[in-house]
Amino acid sequence: MTTDTKEVVEHRRLIIAGTGIAGLTAAIYAARSNNEPLVFEGVEPGGQLTLTTDVENYPGFPEGISGPELINEMKSQAEKFGAEIKNGVLDSVDIEGDGANRTFRVTLNNGDVYTTDALIAASGASARTLEIPGEDELMGWGLSTCATCDGAFFRDEKIVVIGGGDAAMEEANFLTKFASTVYIVHRREAFRAEDIWIERTMEKVEEGDIEIMRNTEAVELHGTQEEGLQSLTLVRHPEGHPTDKLDDPDTERFEFDAGAVFYAIGHTPNTGYLDELDVETDDEGYLKTAGGTGGGQTATGVDGLFGAGDVVDFHYQQAVTAAGMGCEAALDADAYLEELDRKRAAATASESAPATAESDD
Repeated sequence: MTTDTKEVVEHRRLIIAGTGIAGLTAAIYAARSNNEPLVFEGVEPGGQLTLTTDVENYPGFPEGISGPELINEMKSQAEKFGAEIKNGVLDSVDIEGDGANRTFRVTLNNGDVYTTDALIAASGASARTLEIPGEDELMGWGLSTCATCDGAFFRDEKIVVIGGGDAAMEEANFLTKFASTVYIVHRREAFRAEDIWIERTMEKVEEGDIEIMRNTEAVELHGTQEEGLQSLTLVRHPEGHPTDKLDDPDTERFEFDAGAVFYAIGHTPNTGYLDELDVETDDEGYLKTAGGTGGGQTATGVDGLFGAGDVVDFHYQQAVTAAGMGCEAALDADAYLEELDRKRAAATASESAPATAESDD
């Protein structure tokens, strides 16, 4: 329980962390339920969808829509119903009070403090990147972290998938639907993927749909936003991990032409701000929620804290599934807040009731 005494800027009925698809959907539903949510944009305003130039698989847009445009439309919709959206990054969350008076104390990284009766964590997961030259300029312009989102834009192109785990194998297999050839670039000889995914990939190798470039790493991406990604610089060493051996004469450096590059090296869930709460996560840091078939599926083990979107979902990671979870989280939070209102009303009635006169017997 917090001992911080800094003055609270404001108390809100509901705070939502994140303005990706999950957070904004939650904001729309929560606002329509008169819960007047305060939504903080977080470290990546709009979430990963803002890195996608065209979204063609979100229902209702047969001609497609850009990721930023979809996010902006959802923001406007949430604000129309009464949600308030602010710039802000959550630094920590703690609990103060107990029983019907229990609230969350939310501290932003600028030091501002808010309190809230309920909190929806929709802070997403950040795709891991290589941090190499050309990456920032070409993200969304030939460089992607989501094959199911963007693979169809690169039909008949040579596509490179970087990674060696299950995600890389799965994305490479999926991309064979579109690519002329898929090239898996992996920094070691052996893969980390499960045997089933390696077997499926080797079948595609035998069919000529996939080629594997072992002991190889990308060190630079080339292209422009106007023309898209054109090529990448690769390094290869017979013992693997070539970027650790750039000065070794056995390290080969070469250019490789490609129409697209997909990173499949994992995601990091944005849950660090919840470290002070006794909330359960998996080994990678993704929030664990109740699940099941009834109400309360997005509830965590901390009363009043709900999770939605990629901060929970490490498997599907799609805009439409994030939206569904955002809706569920808002409905679950509303049910929690209604029950909290009843508890507070009962507590108030009990405190104001006159004392029973003692018997003279």
